[in-house]
Amino acid sequence: MTAGQVARPGAQYAGKTVMVLGAARSGTAAAELLLSLGAKVLLCDQKPQEALGALPAALDHPGCRLLLGQSPRPYLPSCDLLVISPGIPLSAPDVAAAGEAGVPVTGELAFAASCAAQELIALSGTNGKTTTVSLLGEIFRQAGRVAHVAGNIGYPLSLAVLNAGPEDLLIAEVSSFQLETAGSFHPAAAAMLNLTPDHLDRHGTMDAYAGLKRRLFSNMGPTDLAVLNRDDPRVRAMRDGITARAAWFSSTQPVDEGALLRDGWICVRYGGEEKQICAAMDLRIPGRHNLENALAAAALAAGMQVPSAVIAYALRHFQGVEHRIEFSGTRAGVRYYNDSKGTNPDSTEKAIQAMSAPTVLILGGYDKHVPFDALARCAAGSGLIRHAVLIGQTAGQIGGALREAGFTGVTAAGSLEEAVRLASGLAKPGENVLFSPACASFDMFDDYEHRGRVFKRLVQDLPDAETPR
Repeated sequence: MTAGQVARPGAQYAGKTVMVLGAARSGTAAAELLLSLGAKVLLCDQKPQEALGALPAALDHPGCRLLLGQSPRPYLPSCDLLVISPGIPLSAPDVAAAGEAGVPVTGELAFAASCAAQELIALSGTNGKTTTVSLLGEIFRQAGRVAHVAGNIGYPLSLAVLNAGPEDLLIAEVSSFQLETAGSFHPAAAAMLNLTPDHLDRHGTMDAYAGLKRRLFSNMGPTDLAVLNRDDPRVRAMRDGITARAAWFSSTQPVDEGALLRDGWICVRYGGEEKQICAAMDLRIPGRHNLENALAAAALAAGMQVPSAVIAYALRHFQGVEHRIEFSGTRAGVRYYNDSKGTNPDSTEKAIQAMSAPTVLILGGYDKHVPFDALARCAAGSGLIRHAVLIGQTAGQIGGALREAGFTGVTAAGSLEEAVRLASGLAKPGENVLFSPACASFDMFDDYEHRGRVFKRLVQDLPDAETPR
């Protein structure tokens, strides 16, 4: 490199030996990106190859060594860096061993961002992330940008960086797991949607969880844009200490900068000028929570100079994402909804509030050590939840919380297949069956997507099929 030249992002990894821990989607994507940058890669996973299935063809490379089904620790001293997948906590023995060996540790998200020449937007929060980043992707595509929606949505940021052109836009959904190893992660614009209890099995307390979420803004400066939920006390408190220019979104009160709801209209306000975007009733995604998601997207897009007409068009035409209150068909007059992405109680509360007919609720799954009391009160007080069919590790806890709230219409099922069969027998024509687990999927399924696909297949297999429209 000659004097005056600037090294392209990622050039620092050329010739380095990097261990990647975890050979699922994030890990294999990081390995592919590292190989493209000229690094030597040790890809490690405690599972043997037969348990992982086929790996990407790009990993059949002379610079890539697979260490599958064996301990990576003997190889750590020869490594310059350890990249870990989001599912691996910093407390994991192999990660601790890297620290003892003096090997720096980073996460896949921070690594990918360090290689990105593209403009980067990030979004986090407990609920609504996937819907909002998908909506943002649609807004920016309508504005003429090539937008890559990546991160915790299931498309790793490493793969997006590998595939994106220099003028493209990266929009990253960011989880608390990824923020544990955020390092120098620095988006040009970022938004925080909300904060409710989640992942306390890993983070311990709400204060620790909120502290991790706050890291989204840690490296942002005065020219960057931070969008915050004015209606959420925990998010509102994040304003103190953020050096980025702040904007807000609110469905209940005015804001000086950002997006608000006024007289039934979504409006944006910047530089003292307020503009109507579209009527809230024009949104095609149901529920009050999706109105908040739309406000967040409008605040961020308008703050990045997207024209109001473009934002309005995208808001009016966006139909939502798979596995989030997704209509999955009508059987014998009963409408079925797949909300497998409802992986915590607050998310399921929002799905319940989006129902407009009597509903049989299927819920339960992996225990993340979060309370179900508020969810139980929501179900009992909604006036629409007629019966709850419970599955998974948390069935007993949820059943106890429901009964404590005075809700007695509870049935346990040994599998999702049995739950769908029971729910179809309990629901009457004109009613709904809502599958919104309020829990993670790992006790019975690979991930929420696998769980949602199984639910939709089970619905399709019920008699008297009418296809979704």
